[in-house]
Amino acid sequence: MKKSHMDARSGTPTLEATPKYRPIFGMHPRMLMMIGIDILCFVGTYLLNSFVDILVEPTQPFPLLSKWPNMLLLLCFVMAGRFLLSVYRNIWRYPNVRAYLTIVVADGSCGVLGLLFSYLLARLGCSVFYIDVWQVISLIALFDLFTLVIRFAYQLYHQRKHHIVSAADQAPDGTDDTGATEGPLNKIGIAIVGAGQVGFHLAEELRNSPRAHYHPVCFIDKDPNKVGMRVSDLKVYADDDHTIDILRTLPVQEIFVAIPGLPANDYQRIITAYSDAGYKVKNYDFPVRDALHALADESSTRRVMREFRIEDLLGRESLEGKIDTGVLKSYYKDRVVLVTGGGGSIGSEICRQIASCRPRQLIVLDIYENNAYEIQQELSRQYGDHLNLAVEIASVRDVERLDCIFRHYRPNVIFHAAAHKHVPLMEHSSCEVIKNNVMGTYNAANMAEKYGAEKFVLISSDKAVNPTNIMGASKRMCEMVIQCRRDSRTAFAAVRFGNVLGSNGSVIPLFKKQIDAGGPVTVTSKRIIRYFMTIPEASRLVLTAGSMAKDGELFVLNMGKPVRIWDMAENMVRMTGHIPGVDIEIVETQLRPGEKLYEELLIKTEHMTKTDNELIFIETDSPFTREEIEEKLARLNAVVKETVDELSSPRIKEVMREVVPTFHDPEEVNAIAEASSEMQNTAGAEAYTGS
Repeated sequence: MKKSHMDARSGTPTLEATPKYRPIFGMHPRMLMMIGIDILCFVGTYLLNSFVDILVEPTQPFPLLSKWPNMLLLLCFVMAGRFLLSVYRNIWRYPNVRAYLTIVVADGSCGVLGLLFSYLLARLGCSVFYIDVWQVISLIALFDLFTLVIRFAYQLYHQRKHHIVSAADQAPDGTDDTGATEGPLNKIGIAIVGAGQVGFHLAEELRNSPRAHYHPVCFIDKDPNKVGMRVSDLKVYADDDHTIDILRTLPVQEIFVAIPGLPANDYQRIITAYSDAGYKVKNYDFPVRDALHALADESSTRRVMREFRIEDLLGRESLEGKIDTGVLKSYYKDRVVLVTGGGGSIGSEICRQIASCRPRQLIVLDIYENNAYEIQQELSRQYGDHLNLAVEIASVRDVERLDCIFRHYRPNVIFHAAAHKHVPLMEHSSCEVIKNNVMGTYNAANMAEKYGAEKFVLISSDKAVNPTNIMGASKRMCEMVIQCRRDSRTAFAAVRFGNVLGSNGSVIPLFKKQIDAGGPVTVTSKRIIRYFMTIPEASRLVLTAGSMAKDGELFVLNMGKPVRIWDMAENMVRMTGHIPGVDIEIVETQLRPGEKLYEELLIKTEHMTKTDNELIFIETDSPFTREEIEEKLARLNAVVKETVDELSSPRIKEVMREVVPTFHDPEEVNAIAEASSEMQNTAGAEAYTGS
């Protein structure tokens, strides 16, 4: 039963569970019942021990009449020990090794104390309480044995009772009283990959929960010490070439991966192997206690099981461990750092990383107030008064507003992440990408020089390499604006890297929405490949490059090997517990305007200089002069003004081709795609899929 009462803060009625039993002497009736059972068990043990003594020595008097005081003394010590160690606070319907051990420790230690106390009383002349050593040992041992047997029997009774109730709740048509089509008597058989502690707890919970829609059939593990053994009474099979054949002989429909921290390559291999064999694969890489509430019904269980890490899609280990965070903290500590576009995917992560370095002040600048507010609230909750945080709503197009902000805060380091980045949208609104990306970078760089900033770091893109779209060309122009300032007192640098997993506007959020909607998942081309990093990886490497910046360098991050977007879509479908092409369709559409099949390799050793960090290189090219850049910017500004009355003008793209010599048509690049080293380097994509 539940009763309603008024919430003191909101004044709204809420429901409160009414206790089924009222406490007695401050204790739950079940606790009192267990105490009574244990006392009766102790008395029974004492009687049994006494009968044994009589059989050994028939002439002695009946012990219960002559030695009841020492029985009472020992009982008081034992029960006191159980109360002190909170034995009766445990819920005995669930297996608990620690609780069992607590009983043994409590009884053993208190038995010794009772024995010593009886010796003390005997020395004082009160021999009626004297207890023999062997009597204590035998009594405590038998008492513990009977106590544990009773608790084991209670667990079995409870499990059996709930299974019977669950079966009774099921309707004759195979559905239970909740309307579920897969009731407790029609559970889905699963194999658990990982016969460790997490796998054991998962199996136990599924077997003991009558409402769970899954039934563990077996374990799969690579450990030769576990193969052939049994865990939770389930056989452990080897994870090898014969595993699929074995599973086909068992009632297994799905695979649960229960190995926390499993390396990305191994996880990809498991996902691919079992999914290709027709099994749904779900991840169980989270604390067991967070999932127990979700195991009662299939819908919530699937939502929990489908959780996966963004890093798993890379098919490689994270690079974060290779980044020396100590160097970053020592450099950015006590500096005033400004992040433009600080509410965006990359900008907000840079803010998080900077905040952990204890700067003198962190300024978040963004035109979109919702994003700025979210990162402000997050950092305020995490650091409170320990972080001097300021948030400014402004556009990098607005020179006067930028001047005011720079004049007020005088930042030492600027990370310029504000930019339009969506390729198809910018193909149509090309004037906006020039005003925001190119002129915004120019304005921010001028302010950095004017107010004596130490460093200015531009966040660039791999799309700036031989660009085939207006967005990539604008990023290349931004790099040129930065590179021409090698004579400045401010150290300018640009950091170029590829696609960022999970960032706003990237394929991962799109794929997730499409999968949640039941498909189809759309990929523009089966052949398209991209380089990927996670947001934390990219942000930390940006901070590292920023600490290195000296003289207009163009830093390039090593993104590893490219990944086929089609393969990524398939693996994401698998990771969410579906089978590609069966549960969720993946369809090929067509290349979007300005899109090319591949992004060119960022790391080409003949054009790169190594740094102390193996993940960061410096591109060695000859920059334009300031005068040349000013002339290019004047031409871009002029064409934007000339086309102010046009929604989309081809003249802007024509001028951009003239000021950015490496700007090509996408058709030109895609025509020679198969001959490119990037497309030839698809071994990375093959390794990604586990083939």
